[in-house]
Amino acid sequence: MATLTGTIHDAATGSSLAAKVSVLSSHGRFLAPEDSLATVGTTNPFFYADGTFSLEGPCGQVDVRVERGTEYAPLEMTVDLPQHGTVNLELPLQRWISLPKQGLYPGNTHIHYREFETRPEERLRFDSSVEDLTVTIISVLQRGELEYATNRFPVGEMEHPTTPGHVLDVGEETRHNAWSYGTGYGHVMLVRLQEQVEPLSRGVLVDESAPDYPPLIDACAAAQEQGGVTIWCHNGKGMEAPIAAGLGRLDAVNLFDPYWTDPEYDLWYHLLNCGFRLPISTGSDWFVCSANRVYVQLEDSFSYDSWLNGLKSGATFITNGPSLTLRVAGQPPGSVLDVRTSRRKQVNTFVRWQSLRPVQRIELVCNGEVVAREEYSEGLREGVLRTRLAVPNDSWIAARCSGRQRDSYGHAQWAHTSPVYVQSGGANPATRASAEFFVAEMERAIEWVSTQGRFEHDDHRQRMLEIFKNGREQYTRLASS
Repeated sequence: MATLTGTIHDAATGSSLAAKVSVLSSHGRFLAPEDSLATVGTTNPFFYADGTFSLEGPCGQVDVRVERGTEYAPLEMTVDLPQHGTVNLELPLQRWISLPKQGLYPGNTHIHYREFETRPEERLRFDSSVEDLTVTIISVLQRGELEYATNRFPVGEMEHPTTPGHVLDVGEETRHNAWSYGTGYGHVMLVRLQEQVEPLSRGVLVDESAPDYPPLIDACAAAQEQGGVTIWCHNGKGMEAPIAAGLGRLDAVNLFDPYWTDPEYDLWYHLLNCGFRLPISTGSDWFVCSANRVYVQLEDSFSYDSWLNGLKSGATFITNGPSLTLRVAGQPPGSVLDVRTSRRKQVNTFVRWQSLRPVQRIELVCNGEVVAREEYSEGLREGVLRTRLAVPNDSWIAARCSGRQRDSYGHAQWAHTSPVYVQSGGANPATRASAEFFVAEMERAIEWVSTQGRFEHDDHRQRMLEIFKNGREQYTRLASS
């Protein structure tokens, strides 16, 4: 057996870098240092390395791949190991883009570790550094008696173990599932908490006889009252998501936070069409098992409070790789444009993308419909889409892109911006259909609460019915306006 060592550093600065490393022997066997920590999820096999590594392997060809976050290009190298001795590798990683230098700071707003994780402190340290995240948010949660590993951490902001200025925040995922309904009331991430909000779960997530009470909007309200931020999980799914949006209890919506789902925008588009200004965020849910991240644009230096304020204002785009820029009449995502006094009611739009992997499609979306599109059969790594768009009605405008090439998690490329909102004076023509969609959802929720929901007290059932009936009335008014 021979020894293979590696030293990983930034190609420009020479500074040591934590990264994930894949080493395959000539027979295709995954090689790793003893007691190293492996990545999880659908990714190819990797182990984490804190700047250096050393392992033993058989003679012959060895393929090495080193990755860090999405702003460094992966490094691939093939070497031959002798029968005996040591091969030392210098592994310089090259940045293809540096978005923090442009005031864009990445975060993952939905992570938790399952009960079988035995080294959560070490994994958390590596996750945030290897993925090159400025903000890493994990959560405590409850499903029966399972001892989720992230429940070992106290709620609140933690000192980053390796990178000063970077943030680790322990929030909570408060949730409700109903197996007869699917997602039940829904899942909400509560972050920037001063103290834990109780209860963590409702209904069957507690046990088979637990009541389907209290509502998730109570948890959202309790979090906001202590200065916390509420982020609805899983693409806006859940009976209470449109209720929370209508009551102003949502600060953002996580899209594609479970790694096993495909890009899907419909529920979020419906909420936007109903007039709610909801920024997007994203995470990876079970472990860091995707490259998903949200970038928040800051005008000044980074702080966690300014980052969360930027998130809530909608100065965001989400991605698993490509960088995506949107300007509408020169204004970035989260802005509100008033064109009611404009005679022509038209706006110039500008979309720019940059990507390590080729992008095949770039689209401009207005009120849920694609109004401009360019496609590139071979793909482009950067480009610009400009158009002049008529906005005779109140509208929201966002950009999205996609590419066929997959990353090491096996995921195709995508990115989406939060919207720019345009006040034009005319009613959004998409509002009626989206509101009618939610009226139907409220009817389903009322039927479920009436016939299948479990409550210890009748006044709890009546309160839940009142919540959904009020929601039905709100969306009915929107549908008829």
